Amino acid sequence: MSRRPGLLVGLLLIGAIGTGRLDAQALKQYTTARQFHGEVRLNARIEFGGGSLQVAAGDPGSLYSMRLAYDAERFRPVSQWSAERTAVTLGLANPGNGSIGVSGTIQGQQADIRFSPQADLELFLVLGAAISTVDLGGLRLSSLELETGASRTEVRFSKPNAIRCTAAGFRAGAAALAVTGLGNSRCDRVSFEGGMGSVLLDYSGNWQGDASLAATLAVGGLTLRIPRTIGVRITTDQFLATFQPPGFTREGNRYTSASEAAASHHLDVTLSTSLGGVTVEWVD
Repeated sequence: MSRRPGLLVGLLLIGAIGTGRLDAQALKQYTTARQFHGEVRLNARIEFGGGSLQVAAGDPGSLYSMRLAYDAERFRPVSQWSAERTAVTLGLANPGNGSIGVSGTIQGQQADIRFSPQADLELFLVLGAAISTVDLGGLRLSSLELETGASRTEVRFSKPNAIRCTAAGFRAGAAALAVTGLGNSRCDRVSFEGGMGSVLLDYSGNWQGDASLAATLAVGGLTLRIPRTIGVRITTDQFLATFQPPGFTREGNRYTSASEAAASHHLDVTLSTSLGGVTVEWVD
């Protein structure tokens, strides 16, 4: 019974992402960019309905850039800039319903989006049936929100964040989500809401302060990968007989790591789960 959610997620991803192929020659190309003019901050929203998405730091002299290869019969590029709000919306929309769509997604569709490492970035991503790699290393990330549907998403903090990040929020449906290097993120608060899927939250990296995590899980699995040097306190919303993480002492619905008292940095975790499984992995 425990393998069925993972199998269903796989079937959903195959059905949503692999619904058909389109010859690369039939894909339409689109490119947009804006030069950096000393902007202090950038509010960026990415909407991407299907295909392959890459997000990363770009040329410091370019505030943002986007390159697309897309099916013009089903999607249209989105590039909306507001000078008043210093905000941009980028990605692909489904003109059939005015929003991003997961039906009819093609494997050849691609997007490459880059942001300048000079402006403080507030980033909001809404992903449909996509395979996405979001590398935030080298950026000045002040906040992050990510919503995924039937997708496979990897978020990386490959380098330490240059500034403090107030919050990072992740909401995943029938999705496979991996977030690595959270210790580099400098995010004070991380939240996760999961429906049915497999999720990894990896807290390796260069910690510079304490952090908190609030995780809500319906079904599926959540893995927390935490350095042994971090002091960890976990509180669950109910007594979970099957939750017995290694290296912790338990008192009711509270779990404290052996390293908590002597640790220089701490992670406070609040867990709310019904049928989902939670695993803690220690890394050296």
